[in-house]
Amino acid sequence: MRVFSDFLTERLKHGLIVLRWLAILAPMAAVVGSACALFLWALDAATALRFQYPWLLYLLPVAGFGIGLVYLWKGGATEGGNNLIVDQIHQPGGGVPLRMAPLILASTVLTHLFGGSAGREGTAVQMGGSLASAFGRVWKLTDDEVRVVLMAGIAAGFGAVFGTPIAGAVFAMEVLAMGRMQYLALVPCLGAAVLADWVCQTWGIHHTVYHVAAIAQLVDPLLLGKVILAGVAFGLIALFFSEANHRLSDWIKARVPYAPLRPLIGGLAVIALVYICGTRDYLGLGVWSPNPGDITLPGLFGPDIHAWSWALKLLFTVVTLSCGFKGGEVTPLFFIGAALGNALSGVLGVPVDLLAAVGFVAVFAGAANTPLACTLMGMELFGTSHGVYIAAGCFVAYLCSGHSGIYLSQRIAQSKIAGLAVLQEVSLREARQKAAQRRPAQ
Repeated sequence: MRVFSDFLTERLKHGLIVLRWLAILAPMAAVVGSACALFLWALDAATALRFQYPWLLYLLPVAGFGIGLVYLWKGGATEGGNNLIVDQIHQPGGGVPLRMAPLILASTVLTHLFGGSAGREGTAVQMGGSLASAFGRVWKLTDDEVRVVLMAGIAAGFGAVFGTPIAGAVFAMEVLAMGRMQYLALVPCLGAAVLADWVCQTWGIHHTVYHVAAIAQLVDPLLLGKVILAGVAFGLIALFFSEANHRLSDWIKARVPYAPLRPLIGGLAVIALVYICGTRDYLGLGVWSPNPGDITLPGLFGPDIHAWSWALKLLFTVVTLSCGFKGGEVTPLFFIGAALGNALSGVLGVPVDLLAAVGFVAVFAGAANTPLACTLMGMELFGTSHGVYIAAGCFVAYLCSGHSGIYLSQRIAQSKIAGLAVLQEVSLREARQKAAQRRPAQ
């Protein structure tokens, strides 16, 4: 009887813990899902206005100055963005300010309204993290519990904004450290991501549907080899994007110490790029356009081939983000990857829709160092029949992108290649700083 009594007591304790976490995570995920719905609605409205009034582009420098001024006056720690949330998960301290949510939502919508080339993942993750942190303060959570609720907030924001809850859950656990997963938050992340996505869609939000033709379930070795070869290119472009973004950001900060001037200069540069390149196709998200002739993300799945769209989107995005505009890198990385896949499909003799789909997630996998999350995202978006090719592209891109990435607070848990000596248990930011210190002596 004593054994049975102890068993019941233990199960009761577990049940009470589960109920407590449900009380914390369910309302948090519902709020994050609703915030993402508001954000996606506002983003679509802003994009429609930009197409309706093309002259709004000329106000991009003014909007940039305003965004920079607000963050200078009121931003404080929120200027750290996604990196602040990752830092707080690694070492809980001051928490994530609640004002991060409205600041990033408004500044991202303004960036897109006036034509900046940015994404939306950063906004969703920051809203999720700041709202989750607020719930943590209300419940007076311990440091370990704060880590879990912040990861659940990231999962909720990512899953809701892209409509990929499984990928969102894994992304939140995988993005913290290169080569190590945080299984502590496994169930909370999945539950929060699923609920936030459901709430977001309940508000009437619909996600873009991508069409990739079904292929034979039996893996074609030749086709797989071609996808692996493309994966090398995806990884190298991911590395180039990350380094270009960081280096241009460092360069402009060193030369323009007054922060609001940086996005003003960036806005002028984007306008100049529009005239130099003779196109507005690479402004905003690039997911849709009312003009049939414009290059859009769904259009990169074929049949037309666009040889240099990946390079132009990369250029527009690096200039926009490195100068201080808000949003995120992920949707532009989707565009860059799909466009590169589109361009390589003819060279490699691979169906354009398949290679665009692989590039869509593989470049992001290399830039964020999240190959598992991106593989799952690819299968959620494009179907499981393409899973082997998607996984191959993501894994190879991750391997070839080096020990770099778009999130400087991400830690290096282990080397990507056995036998290759790298600094471990340091952030990418610290690794870059140490590398810079060694450079003059070489």
